[in-house]
Amino acid sequence: MAMRRVVVVAMPCNEVVEVGGILDIFYAVNQQASHTGASDAGYAVEVVSPVETVCAWPGLRIVADRSYRAVRGPVDTLIVTGVDGPDDARRDPELVRWLARMAPRTRRVVGLCVGSFVLAEAGLLEGRSATTHWAFCGELARRFPGIKVQPDPIYVRDGGVYTSAGATAGLDLVLALVEEDLGRRVALAVAQWMVFFLKRPGGQAQFSVQLSTQMADRQPLRDMQAWVLDHPGADLSVEALAHRVNMSPRNFFRVFVREVGMTPGRFVERVRVEAARRLLEETSRGVPDVATTCGFGSQETMRVAFR
Repeated sequence: MAMRRVVVVAMPCNEVVEVGGILDIFYAVNQQASHTGASDAGYAVEVVSPVETVCAWPGLRIVADRSYRAVRGPVDTLIVTGVDGPDDARRDPELVRWLARMAPRTRRVVGLCVGSFVLAEAGLLEGRSATTHWAFCGELARRFPGIKVQPDPIYVRDGGVYTSAGATAGLDLVLALVEEDLGRRVALAVAQWMVFFLKRPGGQAQFSVQLSTQMADRQPLRDMQAWVLDHPGADLSVEALAHRVNMSPRNFFRVFVREVGMTPGRFVERVRVEAARRLLEETSRGVPDVATTCGFGSQETMRVAFR
């Protein structure tokens, strides 16, 4: 499989954390792929812009690879960064028309922060759910009444169109894209390397306190944790987990608490709650089915865990 082509449209007066942060994430994925020999399991990223040199807040300058007008061929993911304010989304009608033409030929179109307004100007959010920086959610709803504005999530996916809330929320969204493409294990590894939290997909308030998945120092324990994330419904007792890493239950418990900062039981409960939350939010599966799939055994046990 060929590397996925990502085109980042760096808008004038964007926040440098958006461009720099998302490029760092894609770079980390490519580094991991090269170390594992999976050279095709990565991203070919290019930065384009309406102008050659982009002024990025707070005063840095980004030199684009080329103009967006020079983009040719298929694009897997097209990412539009934020702009200084909603009015700036209207300043380049040619870019808006180009975006409208590119969207049908692109698997995913992403608007970061106030970049959601650029997607809206191109008609890409009409009839869809979307979000933007919390300070401009009301403005987005007023200007574009056909958009179902969601003020709470840090990012929203509606079909092949993705939008994020302000600034660093774009990093959460890009990590979610990596997870979508390459799996949770790769996304977790990248998040750990960059000292990020791997946030759950969508549905979380922009200012809520997030649970992190603290990974152990030892590779066997990290591998075991990744396996637990992929198998929440399995036997995840201390004895079963200790057996997976060839340790006695007592020693496993002691080492796990020291390296992860919580008991194995607490870690498993968090993983199961997260898995159940995702299924309840993103699918139509019933509560009894979700409780069984995620290893709770009963609806009541799951309800207690959610409290």
